[in-house]
Amino acid sequence: MTKLYLVRHGETVDNVNQVLQGQTQGRLNDNGREQARQLSRSVEKMPIDVFMSSDLDRAVETCGILAAPHGTDVVTTPLLRERDWGDFTGAFIPDLKDKVWPSNVESLESLKERARRFLDLLRSRYPDKTILAVGHGIINKAIQSVFYDKPMHEIQKMGNAEMRLLEW
Repeated sequence: MTKLYLVRHGETVDNVNQVLQGQTQGRLNDNGREQARQLSRSVEKMPIDVFMSSDLDRAVETCGILAAPHGTDVVTTPLLRERDWGDFTGAFIPDLKDKVWPSNVESLESLKERARRFLDLLRSRYPDKTILAVGHGIINKAIQSVFYDKPMHEIQKMGNAEMRLLEW
């Protein structure tokens, strides 16, 4: 059996300021680091074969904190990057209400295709392993949407440093 512990990165400066980070690096704030340390304590005794992360700094730092007690490196992949918000990147989220979406926002179809490729990567490279993967809010929704074959709006939003288990 393969187990995927899917985690959203810890809280960032931009999360607090309601800024749409998208595929910018972002940085954890002190609370985000503490959230990651708390989650680390709950997974430090769990047998985890692979620690994977989005290649964006906020996810890499979170995953590094989680992997540290295991003495293992973090494998990064752009497949776990957050949704590309195009021209909305860096915008104050409340200002986007009723705005026309720019054409360069990554489509849900493209996002879900990335999620499929990520799950396919795990199935081919890590069968019967336990993987902890740190991603972002929207890509994690897409992964669960593909995994459970449900529309994205039916997948509950993940909080910062929240973890969910997917098994196959």
